[in-house]
Amino acid sequence: MQLIGLTGGIASGKSVVAARLAEHGAVVVDADRIAREVVEPGSPALARIAEEFGDEVIASDGSLDRAALGALIFESPEKRAALNAITHPAVGIRSKELFAAAAAADPDAIVVYDVPLLVEAGRVDEFDLIVVVNASTETRLNRMVELRGMTRDEAMHRLNSQATNTERLAVADVVIDSNGTLEQTLEQADALWEKLSARVGGQT
Repeated sequence: MQLIGLTGGIASGKSVVAARLAEHGAVVVDADRIAREVVEPGSPALARIAEEFGDEVIASDGSLDRAALGALIFESPEKRAALNAITHPAVGIRSKELFAAAAAADPDAIVVYDVPLLVEAGRVDEFDLIVVVNASTETRLNRMVELRGMTRDEAMHRLNSQATNTERLAVADVVIDSNGTLEQTLEQADALWEKLSARVGGQT
């Protein structure tokens, strides 16, 4: 198994690259999806979140009120760190279970962990290769405003809550530049897949 850490900031184009690699045959493990799983009603992580942040972050149906929680954490590094201390370990355990399952199903699997907070979670050393999808701050701001309907202030808050481009690039083995067109980004994803596939062939 090859375990690839795929990361990039919000609106960087990371999900586009993950989807393309999945089309080629990669097993994509989505950290955001796992993060939702581990805070489902009845989960230990959700109970800890309620204890830490109060019942106002729990919706009437017992689920996590993401909007209420988001409003609390995005402007407070301390509260964001407190949330991460609850959710990151739970996500880490579940992701490793999925990696192991993929390896058991196919020892030659190329497993891509699609994870926006790879640098923040301190999990860089777990992977055979780190791929960073990178776009300039201005490009990402424009995408959030034009494609996601955020105000420029909201977009800046989101950007500032994550690692910087410089911090992500510092850990990259491969950089996919997504400042250009969609086609150019996909071409780089295709080239990455060819490289990964060749490595599998070299191992067998």
